[in-house]
Amino acid sequence: MANIPMDIITDLFLRLPATTLVRYRILSKPCYSLIDSPNFIESHLNQTLQSGDHLMILLRGPRLLCTVNLDSPDKVTDVEHPLKTGGLTEVFGSCNGLIGLSNSPTDIAIFNPSTRQIHRLPAESVDFPEGSTTRGYVFYGLGYDSVNDDYKVVRMVQCKGGKADELVFGFPYEIKVFSLKKNSWKRIKRVIPAIQLLFYFYYHLLYRRGYGVLASNSLHWVLPRRPGLIAFNAIIRFDLDTEEFGILDFPEDLAHENIDIGVLDGCLCLMCNHEFSYVDVWVMKEYKVEGSWSKLFRVPKPKSVESFDFMRPLLYSKERDKILLEINNAKLVWFDLKSKRFRTLRIKDCDSSYSAELLVSSLVLGCKGDPTEVMRRKERLAREDKIMQERNKRDDFLSKGFKLVL
Repeated sequence: MANIPMDIITDLFLRLPATTLVRYRILSKPCYSLIDSPNFIESHLNQTLQSGDHLMILLRGPRLLCTVNLDSPDKVTDVEHPLKTGGLTEVFGSCNGLIGLSNSPTDIAIFNPSTRQIHRLPAESVDFPEGSTTRGYVFYGLGYDSVNDDYKVVRMVQCKGGKADELVFGFPYEIKVFSLKKNSWKRIKRVIPAIQLLFYFYYHLLYRRGYGVLASNSLHWVLPRRPGLIAFNAIIRFDLDTEEFGILDFPEDLAHENIDIGVLDGCLCLMCNHEFSYVDVWVMKEYKVEGSWSKLFRVPKPKSVESFDFMRPLLYSKERDKILLEINNAKLVWFDLKSKRFRTLRIKDCDSSYSAELLVSSLVLGCKGDPTEVMRRKERLAREDKIMQERNKRDDFLSKGFKLVL
C-alpha cells in the first residue's frame, strides 16, 4: 500500500466496517495512525450513519448477547465483554455503536462491540434520601450530547423505606448523570415540581420503558397510567445538554391508551396498542411541536403469533417500502407497508426469546482501549513481574545456599 496516496486510502477506509479497520491497523504505521485519529473516527461514524451501511442488530436475552449483520443474518457473533460475570449483565441503550452495560448501579460500563473496547464508569454510590434504607428500581439511559460532544449515562434510582406499608405514600428518588468527557458523575438536584410528583408516585416502569429512548439530544421515558391513581400517560424527557427534565406533549387521544415509545428514522415515535389486535405507530416529525404528531401506519396482529403484547419498529428497508419490527421480544419480521404482509427475519442458531437493538459499526472509544483499563493492565503486569522477580531471587538464593551446604 506504500504507493497508494493517503487520501485514497482514507476514502476507502471510510467505507469499511469498524471490525475490518481494527485488523487493518497492523498494515503500516500510517494506517495505524489514521485509524486511531479522532478526525477519522468522527468521519467514519458520519459516513456510516449517512449511508446506512454496516448496520447490525444486537440481540440480548437471558443467556444471549450477540450481534447479527443485517444484510447477512447467518453471520452471528457472540459478544464477550470484560464486565461479564457469573450473573446476568443488563444491556441498556445503543448510541453511535456503543451500548451500556450494568451488573449493578455501581458497576456500569460503556462498551463498543465492534472494537471490543470498554470504558468502566467510576463506581458511584447510591445516596439514599432521608427515610430510605434500600434501593428499589433502577432505570438507565445512554445518549450522545451533540451540543457538547459528550456521551452521557443517566441513572435513576427509586428508593424504598424500611416498612412495606410506607411504600403506599410514595418513593423518593435519586438521579445522577455520568459524563464521559469529564469521566465523572453529577447529581441532578433541580427537578420541576410536576416531574417530582410523577417520579414520586411511579413506583415502576415497564421493562421497555425503563431504558431511555434517545431522540433530538434528549432521553425519553413513558410513565404509564395507573388505574386508581394516575389516569393518564406522561412522557418525560431529559435534555442531555442542559441536564434538565421536562414533559413532552403528545396527542390527547393517546393519554389513556396502552402506549410505548421508540425512535424511527431519527424521529421519536409512539406505539399505541389497541386491545392487542393492532398497533398504530405515531411519529413526531418536528421535535417539541405537538402539532407535528401524525399517525404513520397501522400494524395488524400477525397470524403467526398468539399474542400481540409488544411491537416496536426498528428501521426502514433501503427501498423504504418495508419496516423491520420487533414483536413480543422474540421475533423480528419485515412488514410490507403496501401489501401489509409479514416476512420473518430468520437468524441462524437463535431460537430463544430476545430483545433487539440497532447497532452501527463504529470506532467510537477508539482502538487503544479505556485508559483506566490500560492502567489496570499495566499495574497487574507490573505486580506479576515483581512477584516473578522475587520468586527468581528466592530460588537463586536457595540454590546457592544448597550448594554451600554441600
